[in-house]
Amino acid sequence: MTPSVLVFQHVAHETLGTLQTHFDDAGVSWQLLPCFREIPSQLDLAAAAGMVVLGGPMNVDEVDRYPFLAREVNWIAEALRRELPVLGVCLGAQLLAKTLGARVYASGVKEIGWYDIELTPAAESDPLFAGLQRRQTVFQWHGDTFDLADGAVLLASSRLCRHQAFRYGSSAWGLQFHVEMTAELIHTWLDEPQNREELATLDHVDPETVRSEIGPGLEAMGLLGDQALPAFARRCAERAAGRYYPGMKDPHTR
Repeated sequence: MTPSVLVFQHVAHETLGTLQTHFDDAGVSWQLLPCFREIPSQLDLAAAAGMVVLGGPMNVDEVDRYPFLAREVNWIAEALRRELPVLGVCLGAQLLAKTLGARVYASGVKEIGWYDIELTPAAESDPLFAGLQRRQTVFQWHGDTFDLADGAVLLASSRLCRHQAFRYGSSAWGLQFHVEMTAELIHTWLDEPQNREELATLDHVDPETVRSEIGPGLEAMGLLGDQALPAFARRCAERAAGRYYPGMKDPHTR
């Protein structure tokens, strides 16, 4: 069986987005695991090409309500031991941070919509971020944040949320923001009933303003997405082909 990327999904409306296209372009297969419907009884991580942990509205400690969260922490830990390529997005980044022993907590402000982040000097040599301009525009939807785990490398920060992206080791990344977004996906999120209830409680977020900024926002985020996501997909393809080794430099990185 061809190795696949395992994709942990927490709610139906949060999907791979543009990352699906990059996996397809890299020739690597992926397996969607909708944990909110059914928790896998077992996973063969020895045969996996990588792991993606998507976002969701829950927090990492709601294991009584969402028991799959505890299982995912164990699977992430095993993936790290095997040095699989791992990408955690939003909740996925928080689960990665928790797996590494870092504290995850409410940030005090919800970032929803388009925000600027600043790449750190460490990003200049990172396999996913090298060569990009320091300031980037990204799409956000989160109210929790995390401490930087021991041994992790901070790759991006912002004024409201210091820990926006990090790398652990040479093959695991956590992104607090959503670089995988498409226009259709953003419209879906804004129209999703639970999200609409959340937005109705926030004075500092205007859904129609977020919607009106989709075009320029996606254009501004394009360079970041078109570099970081294909770079991750290629590492998964290398792992699937048996050619990946920890610390390898992506030849496509500028």
